[in-house]
Amino acid sequence: MTDAADAALAAQYEAYPYPQRDPRDEAKRLIVGSPSHLREIDHWIFGAGRPAARPLNALVAGGGSGDATVMLAQQMASAGRAGSVTWLDRSAAARQVVGARVAARSLGNVMFEEGSILDLAGSGLGPFDYIDCCGVLHHLPDPLAGLRALVSVLAPGGGVGLMVYAPHGRTGVYMVQEALRLLAPADQPPRDRVEVAKRLWRQLPETNWLRRNPWITDHVKGGDAGIYDLLLNPRDVAFTVPDLAALVAAAGLEIRCMVEPFRYDPDSFLTDPRLRERTAVLDPVQRAALAEAAAGNMGIHIAYCVRAGETPPAPAWTDPESVPVLRELDGAKLAATIPADGVLRIAFDGLTAPVALPRLAQAILARVDGQRSIGAIGDALAEKGVSREAFAKDFAAVARAMERVNRMLLAAR
Repeated sequence: MTDAADAALAAQYEAYPYPQRDPRDEAKRLIVGSPSHLREIDHWIFGAGRPAARPLNALVAGGGSGDATVMLAQQMASAGRAGSVTWLDRSAAARQVVGARVAARSLGNVMFEEGSILDLAGSGLGPFDYIDCCGVLHHLPDPLAGLRALVSVLAPGGGVGLMVYAPHGRTGVYMVQEALRLLAPADQPPRDRVEVAKRLWRQLPETNWLRRNPWITDHVKGGDAGIYDLLLNPRDVAFTVPDLAALVAAAGLEIRCMVEPFRYDPDSFLTDPRLRERTAVLDPVQRAALAEAAAGNMGIHIAYCVRAGETPPAPAWTDPESVPVLRELDGAKLAATIPADGVLRIAFDGLTAPVALPRLAQAILARVDGQRSIGAIGDALAEKGVSREAFAKDFAAVARAMERVNRMLLAAR
């Protein structure tokens, strides 16, 4: 069912395909992130147990100007992985942008469908092994209907990567939206509204909460499309962790991982033993909700989900045949940056958390190259005089620490 806000959304994304992208930039860089990074899909959705040789059929639902589509399709092509990525969106303007980006990379594994995710159940598309839905559900009149539509075309054993807005880290956004509803009503032309938004941003006093929010930058760095999407969007709903967990459960899914995991663990920054006694009795959703409310810096939530009852085995970190990989990191360079005290300081959106690493961390990480198995790394260190017991203990500690920050995962085999 279409309402006035839905019609305004459609007009918005025709005028300003989001995010704002220039296909000529494909020659310079590949935009990567979460969800839908191939390494993350292999690890978090399939527990690194789905064979790499098995074709992966993916859907990017509400694909916009194509960041997830291009990233996943390029990663699959570069890795020689069979399968395809289907871009689905109702914006013809966005279709032109993503099509040009795909053509610039000569990617032959992308298919295009124009339409609404709400019509997926009767579309004949799918089933899909993996579905990306990034930045879409929070704009729908009924987010649950949208998520259920995605689940209707999800293959058995498959999974979904979601991104929704979160309220606390978006402090100030909704106040400015409220102001712009008065100054630039939705019935005015989109370009006029953007001009008013720019003028208001330049005039907002230092007391304005969005001015004080360093983590929201779309209106500063995202061009006109970023301004429109952030400040003039006709429908924008934010979800707390409990809200998201309830939505996911109502659609018949369960959360496999929140990205990055350590951000959703209050013990990452609460060191008081008395407080930890209390966090220890909380369930996972409550712990994540506490972390969200206490940190205050989460502007989005990213979750990898699978069907309830279909949770795959956990990644096999103790299997000597498993191959660890570092996500966008070079093992040797990372090893060289480990401080003398063995504690990495990991920062996300202004929050710095200590990641304690064991004695053998440097030697282990220097050998994580995406090719060596855990067993092969252990063999190499055994030749240096490291006992098998010491290696197993320290490797487990490295794996726990680096998996929590979503930087060391297991490869599909």
